[in-house]
Amino acid sequence: MRTLCASTLIGEFFVIGFAGLVAMKTSGLSTGTVWTVSGIAMGLCVLLCGLLSRPGAVQIGWALQIGLVLSGFVVPTMFFLGAVFAALWWASVHFGRKVDEAKARFAASSAASPDTA
Repeated sequence: MRTLCASTLIGEFFVIGFAGLVAMKTSGLSTGTVWTVSGIAMGLCVLLCGLLSRPGAVQIGWALQIGLVLSGFVVPTMFFLGAVFAALWWASVHFGRKVDEAKARFAASSAASPDTA
């Protein structure tokens, strides 16, 4: 799960950075405000990559997805991109857990049967 979720978060990192550039030019917000919010969100993406094995990290990731969708009020394209990344986040969590379960089953079955080499 960690690999899939981290890949999604790194993609979000870049999208947030580019959205910050767009917001800086098109919104009425100050440059400092845009980069403070964007910087915090980008930092959260990187921080979550390292914390994915900890409890609550997936829920914080969901909060980040909601924030990404809501950023569409500043940069309208982010409604679409936020929804895409929320779907990617769901897929990363859902299928990542299935892969982890399959790996655990394989490891358990390998440990139960001795090698016959």
